[in-house]
Amino acid sequence: MSRPGSRREHRKFCDTEGWSLVRNARGKAVRHHVGYELPLADGRVLRTRISRPANNERYGPALWAAVLGPAQLDVTEAEFWACGQDGVLPVRADRAVAPPRALPADLVHQLLHGVGLTEAEVAPLSLAEALERLNEWWSQPRE
Repeated sequence: MSRPGSRREHRKFCDTEGWSLVRNARGKAVRHHVGYELPLADGRVLRTRISRPANNERYGPALWAAVLGPAQLDVTEAEFWACGQDGVLPVRADRAVAPPRALPADLVHQLLHGVGLTEAEVAPLSLAEALERLNEWWSQPRE
């Protein structure tokens, strides 16, 4: 299909792929746009906005290209229609890889500068392992 999508189809795509609804700073829905975001395992967070109301009004060609582009949905037109109409999720290289859980920055700082571990030693640690290493260091008598 080589026709621009509508606001309603845009929203259906986001809902089908599991994008999260973005709220304003007070935790409420934004009035003029519906915002969605999708964190990816490579650290990027895709964001897209849909003007209200999410109706059957079609996008113009330039806006449609921007919506599909890497700054928003980051999919081909074929992937967009397959997801929105048939529920086929877009192929994303990082979808099969669960995003790693990052250690809190203050914990990493303590491990590097207090305990004396190297970045290579800290990188593979789980939260439980990192806390165990820090607790071991804290339990050592200081001279």
